Amino acid sequence: MESSKCYHCGDSCSNTAVHFDEKIFCCQGCKMVYEIFSANGLEYYYDLEAAAGTTPDFKPHKFDYLDNPEIVNRLLEFNEEGMQVVNLHIPHIHCSSCIWVLENLNRLHPAVKSSQVDFPQKRIRVCFTTSEYTLKELVVLLSRIGYEPTISLDDYGKKKAKVDRSLIYKLGVAGFAFGNVMLLSFPEYFEVEEFWLEQYKVVFRWLMFAFSLPVVLYAAQDYFISAYKGLRSKLLNIDVPIALGVLALFFRSTVDIVFDFGSGFFDSLTGLIFFLLVGKFFQQKTYAFLSFERDYKSYFPIAVTRLRDSGQEENIEIYKVKSGDRLIIRNQEIIPVDCMLLKGNAEIDYSFVTGESQAIAKQPGDNLFAGGKQLGGVVEVEAMKSVSQSYLTQLWGNSVFSKNKATGFQTITDAIGRRFTLAVLSIAVIAASFWLWYDPTKAANVFTAVLIIACPCAIALAAPFTLGNMMRIFGKYGCYLKDTNVLERMAKIGTVVFDKTGTLTTSNERSITYEGMELYPEEAALLKTTLRGSNHPLSRSLYQILQENHIQTLDEFTEELGKGLEGKANDQSIRIGSAEYVGTEQQQDFSETSVHISTNNTYKGRFAFRNNYRKGLPHLFETLKTKASLYILSGDNDGEREALNQLLPFEVQMYFNQKPEDKLEFIEKLQEYGKVMMVGDGLNDAGALAQSDVGVAVAENVNVFSPACDAILDGKVITRLSRFLELAKRSMGIIKWSFLLSLCYNLIGLYFAVTGQLEPVIAAILMPLSSISIVAFTTVATNLVARRLTQTIQNES
Repeated sequence: MESSKCYHCGDSCSNTAVHFDEKIFCCQGCKMVYEIFSANGLEYYYDLEAAAGTTPDFKPHKFDYLDNPEIVNRLLEFNEEGMQVVNLHIPHIHCSSCIWVLENLNRLHPAVKSSQVDFPQKRIRVCFTTSEYTLKELVVLLSRIGYEPTISLDDYGKKKAKVDRSLIYKLGVAGFAFGNVMLLSFPEYFEVEEFWLEQYKVVFRWLMFAFSLPVVLYAAQDYFISAYKGLRSKLLNIDVPIALGVLALFFRSTVDIVFDFGSGFFDSLTGLIFFLLVGKFFQQKTYAFLSFERDYKSYFPIAVTRLRDSGQEENIEIYKVKSGDRLIIRNQEIIPVDCMLLKGNAEIDYSFVTGESQAIAKQPGDNLFAGGKQLGGVVEVEAMKSVSQSYLTQLWGNSVFSKNKATGFQTITDAIGRRFTLAVLSIAVIAASFWLWYDPTKAANVFTAVLIIACPCAIALAAPFTLGNMMRIFGKYGCYLKDTNVLERMAKIGTVVFDKTGTLTTSNERSITYEGMELYPEEAALLKTTLRGSNHPLSRSLYQILQENHIQTLDEFTEELGKGLEGKANDQSIRIGSAEYVGTEQQQDFSETSVHISTNNTYKGRFAFRNNYRKGLPHLFETLKTKASLYILSGDNDGEREALNQLLPFEVQMYFNQKPEDKLEFIEKLQEYGKVMMVGDGLNDAGALAQSDVGVAVAENVNVFSPACDAILDGKVITRLSRFLELAKRSMGIIKWSFLLSLCYNLIGLYFAVTGQLEPVIAAILMPLSSISIVAFTTVATNLVARRLTQTIQNES
């Protein structure tokens, strides 16, 4: 009875049932977890899914080894200034209730700052303060509420993930059984009437039953577990009809051989499971390939500055950093790898890692963790390991920076899956009822054939495979996307907003002239040293053209976004930026962009920049004209308006003298009318990038990476932006065609199944083939689109 089941875990309660708060629990452990949840306002856990918990098997001294600091340091992902981050594997994660309670651990203890669940990997990433909490106490808390982590010191020491081969084992069992059952079924197929075959027919049938048992109980267990959890949560997932079909085949076949009605359908049963697992194996391998391509071949199109042995600086791709390399980290740059601080005083913001934005002061000799952002002047570090692209991708996907916006195709896929399952069950019952009345011998075949042939697996595969493959293609051509949701949002973009400096202009081709008093050698050295710490496009351009000067260590460095820089060293000070920032009342020339200089509060002069725009901009705006409304925002004066009007093929709305907060407000206003893409340099535009529906940070030989952006675009390929938007829309078209193909396949299959013309074993073969065909179609279609993109790029270049 329902009343005799444990309120927490759903297990049957014996005579030792525990009664508390008008509820029944199977043990004191489940009661304790319920009390913990109730006392901390987590009762919603039981509303998401009834009896979702597990009985805690807590042993007080089991985790005493976590008192050892050396072991703890091996397990931690981050450990700095009273803040630690750990990534734990929790096998008991299985439903939405698990995710909800684990991502609300901060309610159970205030020391937990954030917790994020990776459901497919059954892992949780927890950030907590060490002043009032330890890793051991965190693990004990998780164990007390029924989510005991699996900690393997050998695995952590080697830093290698354990390979899950369970699917291969199940596939082997199903394949072995299927082959033998088919062999034993041949006499029945051909109705051979040999004497010895007739004598051993019963033995053959029971052997087929024996071969089928491990297939049903072991190889098919994932389908039963998934179906059970779905039904317990009052959800009809795609595994419900599969589980029903397997059970119907097994029990019908068992009845046949027990009462000598025939040989049953053990060949169909084992064949069904085998081909289903083949489809799942193919899907798993394809996902693994796409994941590998994303993490290890489509690198971030950004660079870091490495110091050669001669002391010269060079820009290198981020994935070329090796242990022992000396790197220069400037203001607002992300630290790409665990390293040791050699020179300079660092102020590190670890919000990218922990979600906490409070800066931490560091001195030479201190260790710095990958993902931290330098605030202040330039520092020199030594890499302690090579860059892990997958780790940077993981940080980028941190929930702190994710938009958490539901996407249309995800909703459609989920809705189709639920409704499709309900429709299939209804059709199977109606068809079986008809055949029970018309021809009872076909009823079982029809029922199982309908359940097997009409599966929404192919529909569910269309979106992830199309978008996953397209993400890989985007990365290949210089545009790195955070996740597949970005592609879906890109397809709906109706407005594109460009920043000017560093986005439409290039720092590699700029003419700069100086007008003013000559700088003394010490002033020139201070100027270059101060510029060295900034990543603003104008600062980088000016830094590159100045003659070699003695680089010194600044006592102070300040950068005010949208205004300018200030550096101090040896009782000398310099200000670099707008006329207002350096404190001059000189009449400003609005026909060009200027950077003004003052030393020790004395105005010295200005550098005049004559911008060189990226090649291909007229063609880019011409191709974007039909796809979206276009705007240009700039923090500079409107001296470039006339040049832009002459350069662009049509009149574009431009807004100048825009501060970072002005850009953000502008994006908000545009979003009232539709989806907006912001294309900026990732520094002054960080707020606008975060606010927009799709934020694209343009990278050009600098490591200015905003975690809030959705995509990173190599500055050299910005003219391909129109092609990328077109690819995103074509991706949605491929998904729609996949839906249509899957629907046609299911309608045809249902016709033959309902009319009794389709044997279950044929259905079992066709079903995974449909999934494979959808994957093949999406892969071929996306690759064809990519090939056309390649040809277009070659023709344009």
